[in-house]
Amino acid sequence: MVSGPNPAMARNVTREAPSDRLGAGAQAVTAGGPAPLGATIGAGGVNFSVFAKRAERVEVLLYDHVDATAPARVIPLDAARHRSYHYWHAFVPELGPGQLYAFRAHGPFAPDKGCRFDGDKVLLDPYGLAVAVPAGYSRDAASRPGDNSAAAMKSVVSDPRNYDWEGDALVRRPWAETIIYEMHVAGFTRHASSGVEPAKRGTYAGLIEKIPYLQDLGVTAVELLPVFQFDPIHAPNGVNYWGYQPISFFAPHHAFSSRPDPLAVLDEFRDMVKALHRAGIEVILDVVYNHTAEGPPDGPTISYKGLGNDTYYILEKDRSRYADFTGCANTLNANQSIVRRMILDSLRYWVTEMHVDGFRFDLASILSRDENGHPLPSPPILWDIESDPLLAGTKLIAEAWDAAGLYQVGSFVGDAWQEWNGRFRDDARSFVRGDNGTISALASKLVGSPDVYGHKEREVEHSINFVTCHDGFTLNDVVSYNEKHNEANGEDNRDGANDNRSWNHGVEGPTGDPAIDALRNRQIKNLLAINLLSAGTPMLTMGDEVRRTQGGNNNAYCQDNDISWFDWGLLDRHPDIHRFVRLLNCYRQRRQAKGSVTESLTQLLERARVRWSGVDLDRPDWSDHSHTLAITLESQRGPFLLHGIFNAYWEPLAFELPPAPTSYHVWRRCIDTALASPDDICPVGDAQEVSGARYVAQPRSVVVLAMGFERSQ
Repeated sequence: MVSGPNPAMARNVTREAPSDRLGAGAQAVTAGGPAPLGATIGAGGVNFSVFAKRAERVEVLLYDHVDATAPARVIPLDAARHRSYHYWHAFVPELGPGQLYAFRAHGPFAPDKGCRFDGDKVLLDPYGLAVAVPAGYSRDAASRPGDNSAAAMKSVVSDPRNYDWEGDALVRRPWAETIIYEMHVAGFTRHASSGVEPAKRGTYAGLIEKIPYLQDLGVTAVELLPVFQFDPIHAPNGVNYWGYQPISFFAPHHAFSSRPDPLAVLDEFRDMVKALHRAGIEVILDVVYNHTAEGPPDGPTISYKGLGNDTYYILEKDRSRYADFTGCANTLNANQSIVRRMILDSLRYWVTEMHVDGFRFDLASILSRDENGHPLPSPPILWDIESDPLLAGTKLIAEAWDAAGLYQVGSFVGDAWQEWNGRFRDDARSFVRGDNGTISALASKLVGSPDVYGHKEREVEHSINFVTCHDGFTLNDVVSYNEKHNEANGEDNRDGANDNRSWNHGVEGPTGDPAIDALRNRQIKNLLAINLLSAGTPMLTMGDEVRRTQGGNNNAYCQDNDISWFDWGLLDRHPDIHRFVRLLNCYRQRRQAKGSVTESLTQLLERARVRWSGVDLDRPDWSDHSHTLAITLESQRGPFLLHGIFNAYWEPLAFELPPAPTSYHVWRRCIDTALASPDDICPVGDAQEVSGARYVAQPRSVVVLAMGFERSQ
C-alpha cells in the first residue's frame, strides 16, 4: 500500500485538455526546440523546454501574478509537434524577462512503477533561473490532491546576460593562501546589532556592507551555506534556516534579497559576488546535489517528482519508496544521465553567469553512488565535474561522507577535490580536551594529515582543516557544554551528534566563575591556534572569532533567530579572541622573503624540515598517556625556524628549546595562549625575546616561538 494522498482520484474524472487562450493579435505558439533546457529568451519570444520522459501530456502555464489562483494562459503541448524524444518544448512569442511560468505534467500515477504524475500540480522548471514565491506558499497544498496554483512557487523567465559585471573575474587565489570563513548569508547581518539598515538585514546587500569586517579579519574566501532556492518551511517547527532542502539548482534564494522582484534577486546576488571579488575575497557555495525538498513519498510534488520521479531519484526495489542515503527522505540519482547533465549545467551556470569561485559539496559521497545506491569506484558525475573545462580552476570541496555510513575522507576520487577533514576536527578537540592517545594524531594533523592523505601523495592543502562548522557546536560551546541541548528544535533532543569531543570545564553552559571562563578562553585560543597554524587549508565558522554561542544547540538547522544569528555586540565583549584570530590570519598570509622567492606559512610548513620533541628536545613522548608535544620547523629557503609547544597537561611544564644556529639568532615569543591579551599573540616584529634553554608552558596552552624572521621585517 502506498502511504499518503492519492492524487489519481482527481485524474479519474475525464476533462478536456485546456486550450491555449490567445489574446487578440497574439502570435501563434510554434514548436520551438528541445535545447537549451529551461526558458530561453530568443528573437521575439521565449523557448520553453523540459524533460518529462513518461509524461503523456505537458502544459506550459503563464501567470500574471505570483499569487494568482489560476494561470492567465495555458499552453498545451502536443506530443506530435512539441516533443522530441523525452523533451517537451514550445516557442511562445511576445514573452520576455519577468514572465512567471510553470509546468503541468500529466501521466500515470503508478508508484509501484516509480511514476508519480499529478496533473493538478504546478511544477517549477528544473532549469528555472529565478523563482517567485507567493505569500501563501504551502507544502501541504503540494502534497494533497487538487490544484495548488495560488500556493505554488513559479519560475521566472530571466536573461542572465542582462548584467554589467564591470570587468569582474574569478579571483583564483592559490589554495596555499586560502583562509575560508563559513557563514550564513542571512544570519550574518539579521541581528539588530549588525548596524545594517533594517531593509537589508539578512540579505546579500547586507553582507556587502560587512565586507570590510571580513577583510580586516583576514579571511580570503567565504563559504556560503546554501543559497540555491530552498523550501523555507521544511522542518518540524516549520522553519528551514540552514537551507539544506533545495528546490532549484539554478535560482538564488529569493528571501536573501532586499528587493522582492525575482529578477532583482539575481542582480543583488551578483552585486554581492562582484563586491567580494573587489575585496579579494572568493565566493564558495555550499551546494546540495544529493536530495531535494520533495521527499518522502507522501511529500509535496514541487518539480522533479512530477516530471520524472523515477529519473531524478534513487528508488528502492519497492519502486514506491525512495532510497534514503541523506537522512532527508530521498536521494538524487546523481549518476543517471539526465541528472548528471543537470548538475553539471548548474555548476557551469554558477561559474560562468554568476562568477562563483568554487563549491563545497554537501554529503558528496552520495555522488559516488550508482542508480541502485551502490558505491562506484569511478563515479561518472564526479569525473564529469573534475574534467569539465568550464570548471577548471574553480575550488572543489567534498564533504566526503553521507548519512548512510559511506565515509570517504582520504579516499575520495579524483585529483582536484579538497576534502573537509573531519578527523582533524575530532583529533584537535580530543587533544585540547586532554584525552589519552592523542599525540600521534595531533602530530599528523599539524603537518597536513599524512595519516589520512599520505597514500595519495596530495598537496597538504588537500585537507580542509576545521574544528567547528555549521553542523555542530560553535567553538564557544565546545568548551562550555558536555552535552547537546537541542530541545528548541522540537525533536526531544534526539537530533544532532552525540559525540562532540567537548568539555564544559566544570559548569554546563554560561558561568560567572572567572577562573572557568578564563580557562575556556584559553582553550578556544588553543583550538584556533591548532587550526590556523597547521598545514592544510583552514576554515573558520561564522562568529567563532567572538565566541558566538548557540546555547549548546549543536543542530540549529531550524533556528532562524538569536540562537543562530551573529550578535555583533560580541565584538565588544570578546575583543581578545577577535584580535587573536586576526593576528593568526596575518601569520597565515605573511610572506617570508629571500631574494625573489616568497613563502606562505603553508608552504613553509609543507617544505620545512620537521623535528619532533617532548618536554626534552628530540625525545617526543608518543605514549597513550602523553599530553605534550613540541615541533620545530626549519625552512629550507632560509634561516627561519618555528618552534611550537602544545601542552594539554594540567600542570606547567618546562620545555627544552633548540639552540640558536648562530649568535645573531634568538627565539622570540609570538604566541602564548596562557598570557592575557595583548601578550597572548604579537606580530613577529613585536615579539619578545626569550632567554634560557627552556620555556615554561602553562597548563593547557599553546606556545609558538620564532627565530630568524626579524630579517624579513
